[in-house]
Amino acid sequence: MDSDVMTTNRDLIAGISPYEEIIGFSRAVRIDDRILVSGTGPVQPDGGVPPDAAAQARRCFELIGAALAQAGASLEDVVRTRMYITSGAHAAAVGSVHRDLFEGARPAATMVIVAGLLDDRWVVEVEAEAFRRGGGK
Repeated sequence: MDSDVMTTNRDLIAGISPYEEIIGFSRAVRIDDRILVSGTGPVQPDGGVPPDAAAQARRCFELIGAALAQAGASLEDVVRTRMYITSGAHAAAVGSVHRDLFEGARPAATMVIVAGLLDDRWVVEVEAEAFRRGGGK
């Protein structure tokens, strides 16, 4: 092996979504200090979905926070978010939740209106990227 080739630490983080097994993905992947969190829908442990856009956004970020914690990070370490919403009518509610949770971190963010999400009850789905502070395993 070439001594100039860098080796990386890669950890797969599981969540509670039944789609992880069905589709074959990880809730998050940590490579060294970078953590990529998959699109996260507002799934409750019982399979239910919160009733409105703000509650759904909060649930998405709760699940993202849990995945980040498993990877040794937190919402404060998030540097990028992508929010997918099914209607512009949800933008203010989802944006307000984002602002409240990331007021200090202020990550780069994108909000996109999409025709639909995997579960018809979902009106929001969120992806996130983070870098762990302090490094190490």
